[in-house]
Amino acid sequence: MSLSAEQQAVFDRIELTRDHLFITGRAGTGKSTLLQHLAWQTSKALAICAPTGVAALNVGGQTIHSLFRLPLGLIGDAAIEQNPETRKLLNSIETLVIDEVSMVNADLMDAMDRSLRQARQRPMEAFGGVQVVMFGDPYQLAPVPGDADERAYVDDHYRSMWFFDARVWLEAELHTIELVEIHRQADLEFKVALNAVRHGTVTAEIAHLLNEAGARTPPEDDILTLATRNDMVQRTNARELARLPGSVRKARAEVAGDFGPRAKPADEVLELKVGAQVMFLRNDSQQRWVNGSIGRVVRIGQTVRVEVDGEEHEVEPAVWERFRYQYSPATKELRRDVIAEFTQFPLRLAWAVTIHKSQGSTFEQAVIDLGQRAFSPGQTYVALSRLTSLEGLYLSRPLRPSDIIVDQRVREYISEVRSRAQESAAPATT
Repeated sequence: MSLSAEQQAVFDRIELTRDHLFITGRAGTGKSTLLQHLAWQTSKALAICAPTGVAALNVGGQTIHSLFRLPLGLIGDAAIEQNPETRKLLNSIETLVIDEVSMVNADLMDAMDRSLRQARQRPMEAFGGVQVVMFGDPYQLAPVPGDADERAYVDDHYRSMWFFDARVWLEAELHTIELVEIHRQADLEFKVALNAVRHGTVTAEIAHLLNEAGARTPPEDDILTLATRNDMVQRTNARELARLPGSVRKARAEVAGDFGPRAKPADEVLELKVGAQVMFLRNDSQQRWVNGSIGRVVRIGQTVRVEVDGEEHEVEPAVWERFRYQYSPATKELRRDVIAEFTQFPLRLAWAVTIHKSQGSTFEQAVIDLGQRAFSPGQTYVALSRLTSLEGLYLSRPLRPSDIIVDQRVREYISEVRSRAQESAAPATT
């Protein structure tokens, strides 16, 4: 894959320095593309991890808790147990990549730091000397708050629950890089509106622009709905599937090894009919479709034929691999082994999809249904930013001020980052 000049500069900095980096940016700025390029092209001993099973699967990595052998829940200052295998594994890492880092809380970030110092016997050096490179957008995803006791602990020990407020960053320098070149949208007016929603600075004019565009009647053809809640999505898909003639055909996934209940990348039992609207769940190696492409089932047999943009394609089951990093005594290097496989058609019913599951996808048109209200920071921004243009926006109801939710600590942090960047870029005066 080719990188833009902006992406290439970040890749070079990762490769040529030991800097700790947080790579962020608006939706569609190519964070995932850069991470994939890094995974394939780096010359460093790289380990990739993410806070959830699905996120780890998407980047060919391992969950943080599994990689570090950390217990779930609050860790605090409790002793971290490590067996010899874990110590050898953590000693073999040069660069640790964390995807969707905005979901990582400060306590877990500090636990990773302590784990690496302990395993590598470098107690005075942040992360035991490992370079840490993080990807994510705190305007889109937030850490899970935890129970009342965990929230109380964080309130007593940290400025906030966010990863950038971990204690390790009081002694190690974290360089934040904002990618600014947007690859998903071309329309300047829409880009400006999305930026306002992202930062919570929506004016009456911007609200009018979005609501006027979204008030148009959707086309008669089935159109994807992005909804806030899973039960809304399930009801819509079940209703539309039942309306189609014919019997339901079921495809059961083949699972080898342990995928865990929350890490499955597709439906374990996929129910389809001819005429069903579906969304692709991964990119095609022949570039016939991409993750998020919408199509319609035209035939079901040993394979599934799906029409996408007027062309029919034969879709075969895809294999998702779950990885685990191991230290190889023979080569004395970091090794990535396949420990489980999940085989299923890379399709999901797609008359409706949750906003959360649409993360990372791009759509030309969609109905955005926020229900009675948006209920989490960044939810409205994620939904709107999936679209390539205003022409594809349809709203089930007008946006309200209460739908634009932005975490105040995120605002403050990004403002601090930008102020530092401007100060360093300012010409010296005498």
